[in-house]
Amino acid sequence: MQIKNRIKELRQVKASELLPNPRNWRRHPAGQADALRGALAEIGYADALIAYETPDGLMLIDGHLRAETTPDMEVPVLITDLDEGEANRLLLTLDPLSAMAETDQEIFRDLMRDVDFESSAVRDMVESLLDIEYIAGNGAKAEILLDQAIQLKPQREYIVVMCDTAEEFVELQNRLELKMVRRGGYKKTAKSPDEIGVERVITAERLLNACRNSK
Repeated sequence: MQIKNRIKELRQVKASELLPNPRNWRRHPAGQADALRGALAEIGYADALIAYETPDGLMLIDGHLRAETTPDMEVPVLITDLDEGEANRLLLTLDPLSAMAETDQEIFRDLMRDVDFESSAVRDMVESLLDIEYIAGNGAKAEILLDQAIQLKPQREYIVVMCDTAEEFVELQNRLELKMVRRGGYKKTAKSPDEIGVERVITAERLLNACRNSK
């Protein structure tokens, strides 16, 4: 299989001059925007946005939130030679391919032992990927005391929402602010990773509040 290199050049472009792609299907909740601002403040730009050339200017394929976050800054942009159809294919597959990756919790915890963040939003984002424990900046382990998951009760009305893709579940997790909880009747200091996970049952009041806040 012969693989083409579709990158024409790396160019510094003022972010506000980049055209947002009208077919961008990703929505960015406040928590993600806060985490991005924190990461940019602590690290800066170490990755490039992706765009393709149109008669109206450079159209974004990837990097919409970064462009919105730093509109007055010149940002690194990979300029591709893609046409509109090819750009749409990349737009549709870029994030889902990344989301298919799984987390090796042991390596992830080891990495966390060596890293600390000033931004609470970045810390919250990273901690959400941990199964059980938060590794403090000094290398010491501290167990997270997780809330008990809400249990389904008989004689109660409920609905079930099925996600067809991992991306849909991640978006729901962000919009509903789903947290890590202890499932079943486990004690707070549970040691096994399969005893906890993202909460799957929430109250109708919480769902309705999320719907009202999104308007």
